[in-house]
Amino acid sequence: MFYLISFDVSDDRVRYRVVKALKGCGVRVQKSVFECPDLTEKRLAKLQTRLAGLIDHLTDSVRYYRLCGNCLQEVEWTGTGEAPETRVHLVA
Repeated sequence: MFYLISFDVSDDRVRYRVVKALKGCGVRVQKSVFECPDLTEKRLAKLQTRLAGLIDHLTDSVRYYRLCGNCLQEVEWTGTGEAPETRVHLVA
C-alpha cells in the first residue's frame, strides 16, 4: 500500500533518526514528508513501532496517510516535484 508519512519532530538528533528510518521505506518529497509506495501492513507496523520509540510523545508527531491507486492518480502539486513514485524500496 502507498503511504504518505509526515512528521514534526523538535529535536534535531531525533529528527535525523526519524529521517534515516523513513529513507529505508520511501522517497523524501519535502523536508518532513515521505512517500512510501510499497509498505505492507507488517512493514508499516514495524516502522510505526520504530518511530514511536524514537519520538517524544509530548512534543512530536508522525502521521500516516494511506493512499489508494485512484488517490495517487489525483495527486496535484505546485512548484517543483513529480508524480508519486511507485517503485519498490527495501527496508534496511
